[in-house]
Amino acid sequence: MHKIVSKENLKARLQKLRQEGKTIVFTNGCFDILHVGHVRYLREAKKLGDVLVLALNSDASVRAIKGEKRPLVPEDERADVLAALECIDFIVIFPETTPGELIEYLEPHVLVKGGDWREEAIAGADFVKGAGGRVVTIPLTEGRSTTNIVEKIRQVYG
Repeated sequence: MHKIVSKENLKARLQKLRQEGKTIVFTNGCFDILHVGHVRYLREAKKLGDVLVLALNSDASVRAIKGEKRPLVPEDERADVLAALECIDFIVIFPETTPGELIEYLEPHVLVKGGDWREEAIAGADFVKGAGGRVVTIPLTEGRSTTNIVEKIRQVYG
């Protein structure tokens, strides 16, 4: 089974899994340079249900969020690297700057974001809670971020 899927294909697969009683967990992000903070976060997210869906920001949406110098790694390569993680069941690339529409389309049971997000600022939180689901924030691994890695590279090789 290939993990990287279209949103239409993903919706059909999730409907079948839902009928089997599986709990669908959804998270999203840029995941520009995969690091230990990402891996720990994704492992914890997977523990919240049976199926972990990762919505990956497209290159265009990363540029809109992080600026013209990002992403450092193209979306197809970011998706391939993430697909190698056993905790992720499906990856869908989305072009918007927030996944609100995708969350409403996929209807996950659990919505997960990093601890740096306030629940009221999480796209899709109201929808998920309104549908009887839950929103969970997972503490970040202190000092681990793509921005920190980029800064260290600049200092060492600058």
